[in-house]
Amino acid sequence: MAGYWAKLPLLRWLMLSHPEVEWIWWMDGDALFTDMVFEIPVSKYNDYNMVIHGYPDLLFDQKSWIALNTGSFFFRNCQWSLDLLDDWEKCPIREDAGKILTANLKGRPAFEADDQSALIYLLISQKDQWMDKVFVENSYYLHGYWAGLVDRYEGMIEKYHPGLGDERWPFVTHFVGCKQSGSYGDYPVLRHRGLVSPNIKRIRNETVTPLLNVDQFDIRHSVHPSSGSRI
Repeated sequence: MAGYWAKLPLLRWLMLSHPEVEWIWWMDGDALFTDMVFEIPVSKYNDYNMVIHGYPDLLFDQKSWIALNTGSFFFRNCQWSLDLLDDWEKCPIREDAGKILTANLKGRPAFEADDQSALIYLLISQKDQWMDKVFVENSYYLHGYWAGLVDRYEGMIEKYHPGLGDERWPFVTHFVGCKQSGSYGDYPVLRHRGLVSPNIKRIRNETVTPLLNVDQFDIRHSVHPSSGSRI
């Protein structure tokens, strides 16, 4: 259970270790709170055991591999959730399972099985078993894809106020794909153009000056004579 799959045994351990906790909230390390005033509408979820950001039409009509995002979701601490984890974890041969997911989910690139695609495939193929307890949330940004948000932050501050949680002032901004190397399909490798600019550009080649700010700063590099380390 390496990589993105590591969250599943960790969730199981947290649930079993803390039976007094009603809800567990998973957030990826590249997801940030960008609205600290927003109040989660917990009462909406009284009849549900999982709350995840997504779009039902993408899930069931288009069968898209980005219909849901497992970078931020709520899990009720109950037997239902443990049972879902059991089925979710059943991808013993990652490469072969990845081929099945790519063949069945729209837009998915060819790579090994990942937790997000596995959950989407599970909910589509076993809809009657699971979906009555899954709340697909999109009235606020439990997962807000950063590429469509960061360029508008200053405008949000001018026009709106915290506490909204949606496209006017996102509750969570998820910086998936905002890294120097490695990406999958719909998440291109991008970086910011400078330290003081929200603007981004696609990374085509590795650079030796990843922190160079084209707007204000001239960051010079030198090599330490003893170690060869770049400073």
